[in-house]
Amino acid sequence: MNRTEPHTSPVYNIRAIPVEKIRANAYNPNVVAPPELKLLELSIWEDGYTMPCVCYYLPEEDVYELVDGFHRYLVMKTSVRIYEREKGLLPVTLIDKDLSNRMASTIRHNRARGTHSIELMTNIVAELKKAGMSDEWVIKNIGMDKDELLRFKQISGLAELFADKDFSIP
Repeated sequence: MNRTEPHTSPVYNIRAIPVEKIRANAYNPNVVAPPELKLLELSIWEDGYTMPCVCYYLPEEDVYELVDGFHRYLVMKTSVRIYEREKGLLPVTLIDKDLSNRMASTIRHNRARGTHSIELMTNIVAELKKAGMSDEWVIKNIGMDKDELLRFKQISGLAELFADKDFSIP
């Protein structure tokens, strides 16, 4: 693509595609653990689909192949309440690239998501607790288990204990 030509990003053309016309690709290395998949289902239930899946259209088969969004697609296929509410339609945006570039796009999408910083997650847990949120609320809405929440609370408590101390080496 000539980078000097006007460009419209695919996200400005979202389509509602029946999930039955969508299939996974054979090359996505991304894996989501069951607790995070359950959290994704809750997120979609509470907030709706806020990001479209990215697909490539295969006209000879009249099917859309996923480039990004496999787990959002999986939630639609496995959650009866989401499927029914969304009427089986998945928000999709299309890209038109050859297979090698679709593979590269999949990896870029996966890697660009990053990971959560322990320090920032600790701060978030501390702020939620200070705001009066219950352990149950944090566990449900942030997708933590009890042990993980306890560890973050312990870390944030230790940080508060030593916040006014100077730890320089003589």
